Amino acid sequence: MLHPYTFTVAERFMRYVQIDTQSDPHSTSFPSTEKQKILSTLLADELKAMGITEVETDSYGYVYATIPATSNEPAPVICFCSHVDTAPDCSGYGVKPILHKNYKGQAIVLPDDPNQIISTAAYPYLEQQIGKDIITASGLTLLGADDKSGVAIIMDMAHYLMQYPELPHGTIKILFTPDEEVGRGTEKLDMQKLGADFGYTLDGGELGTYEDETFSADGVTIHFYGISAHPGYAKGKMVNALKLVSSLLSALPTTEWCPESTEKRQGFVHPVHMEGIAEKATVEFIVRDFETAQLVVYEDRLRDMCEQVIRSYPGTSYTFEVMEQYRNMKLVLDQYPEVNKRAEKAYRAAGLTVRKEPIRGGTDGSRLSFMGLPCANIFTGMQAIHSKHEWVSVYNMEKAVEVLVKLACNME
Repeated sequence: MLHPYTFTVAERFMRYVQIDTQSDPHSTSFPSTEKQKILSTLLADELKAMGITEVETDSYGYVYATIPATSNEPAPVICFCSHVDTAPDCSGYGVKPILHKNYKGQAIVLPDDPNQIISTAAYPYLEQQIGKDIITASGLTLLGADDKSGVAIIMDMAHYLMQYPELPHGTIKILFTPDEEVGRGTEKLDMQKLGADFGYTLDGGELGTYEDETFSADGVTIHFYGISAHPGYAKGKMVNALKLVSSLLSALPTTEWCPESTEKRQGFVHPVHMEGIAEKATVEFIVRDFETAQLVVYEDRLRDMCEQVIRSYPGTSYTFEVMEQYRNMKLVLDQYPEVNKRAEKAYRAAGLTVRKEPIRGGTDGSRLSFMGLPCANIFTGMQAIHSKHEWVSVYNMEKAVEVLVKLACNME
């Protein structure tokens, strides 16, 4: 950093993860859980305590803040964004963060469940943290580094800029969103209130990684309609809709086209939820690929499988609904090369080599880019996300703070 500074990012992170902010994919409210607002309110209060006067949190749980320009030189308005919610895949209640100082390379047995072991064999990136501090959960919950590491990094950047107002920079916008993990993070966002030219989400992984490309994504909901009858008198009459769903799931490939057998730039189709009774059963899928046109190809293949199921059970039927979720942000970012150039410049200024990678998922940046805010993604150090093995590197978080400061001030 340019000035003497004691990072606050680890301390902030360990406080934030203890607040349960898990979102709910089946809720119809916004945000999907009211408890997310507890962290939003805390963040707004902390930003105000730093001396930032333009801070607002609204009824939806968004936090908007502005750090005014300290330079008269023309500069774009840059937004830094992270989400406050944690994933519904693993419990986020009662998170107990543990700071492992000066990690020695040993396997880490999490104390609240000794069966949960984090090792360099399972997570090779852990070897690069030997001699550094890392943070884990205790074995019963996820940690919440996705994305409270990003939240803490942005907060520490704001703290640094407010401590050194002589640093010249343009107007900086801060945005914290709810419900990113359930695909609704930008649903109620006021883009006019945000008022930025471009932005960066803090929602990435390993040190030095930079992501300007995500999957394109659709959701598919399939309703199968069986034939109901009293089970005592069902011979020759009943067709159980749950078995129709089962037939479809059994027909799915296991060596290709699924998350467990794809990597790098390969797409997939993945069942995520099933419910029903004998008369009607529903199965939900997520469909992912870096090439948007491939989504239709995958959906047609899935529809053909449904047709085959129905042909095997006369008198049954199905409906097939496709919902757009997000699109590859690279389609937008390629039109705004300054976004990448500024980030790469800041990485170099922080002594890092840029490692561009596509995200096998999405971020708020995917939707923000198509809403008029070109938005790429910066590393935080989070690893093994959405699981009890989740961990984060303190050094990685501190380097991300440095990158943001240099990006904000457009430094070489």
